[in-house]
Amino acid sequence: MQFMPLDDSIIGIVITVIDPDESLAFLRLAGKKKYHFYLSKTWSAALDLGGIVLDNIKLVALPCLCADVFFGTDEIRAGGEALNFAAHASKFDEVDVTILGVLGNDEYARHILDSIANKRINTANIRIDERHATAHNITYLSTEGDRYYKDDSWNGEILDNIVLNDKEREIISGADVVFVHIWASCFEEVLELKKKHGFKLAVDFDVFSDYDKMKQLAPFIDFFMISGTEEVLPDFKSMSECNEGLFNVTLAERGSVTYHKGVKYRIPAVPVENVVDTTGCGDSYHAGFVCSYMIDGDITKAMEKGAEFASDTLSHYGGF
Repeated sequence: MQFMPLDDSIIGIVITVIDPDESLAFLRLAGKKKYHFYLSKTWSAALDLGGIVLDNIKLVALPCLCADVFFGTDEIRAGGEALNFAAHASKFDEVDVTILGVLGNDEYARHILDSIANKRINTANIRIDERHATAHNITYLSTEGDRYYKDDSWNGEILDNIVLNDKEREIISGADVVFVHIWASCFEEVLELKKKHGFKLAVDFDVFSDYDKMKQLAPFIDFFMISGTEEVLPDFKSMSECNEGLFNVTLAERGSVTYHKGVKYRIPAVPVENVVDTTGCGDSYHAGFVCSYMIDGDITKAMEKGAEFASDTLSHYGGF
């Protein structure tokens, strides 16, 4: 949180209202850095205190935390959609990141926590469940760097039946934006909290293909993100024409497309000289895209930040 007094030393203030219905706006000081804030809160603060209180964006990512074990190498990498997303979101000074999920009491859990110990991520509310092993995945890599799995690669029983506790529900309800995967066992709970409390909801649909279900969910999702092909673009353009969210489709080496109210935005992928591993590439793109948009409200800039993060991820083992 920052407090900015409104006195003669502050010049060139420009207020840009991004979403009048939600009183979301940006404050630009003297043509320099933009600050994200909510008018309903900041105007009352300005009146009462003679200044503007600038709060960081509160982001929550949940619930998949796992260890990726790379077969044939010494590499064990902390991963999972939520953890990868949180790690990249923590790069933004304007964002306060909290991660929620469940770990076992084992080597994988300790590895996961150690991997993010130096990052700006609040891990205080991660649960420990000693009945199960921490989720982990035996990952195989092709000569091109693409990951593949075998029938017995995944051990994720700990994630199968997550029911949010009161503290987790409180944290989620108070967030500005929440990231969750469509296949998370607690997805429906998060969706109901979104409907009640109105935070921004970012959902990774991965390669989800139930178009009827997606149309049902679209009105409640602010960042609708999917990995797809050129063939799906007309469907997402159509959904964007009757919903308020951003509909983002990543197309691997062909870049990415976002639709907003029927308008198409497209950027190329950032070239990568040597692709080492594609693990977490989509998660890193999503973190850059969501956080950049929450800070600046610029769709193209958000897509470019996502592409930048994704290209970096492709150059090393693991998601961050």
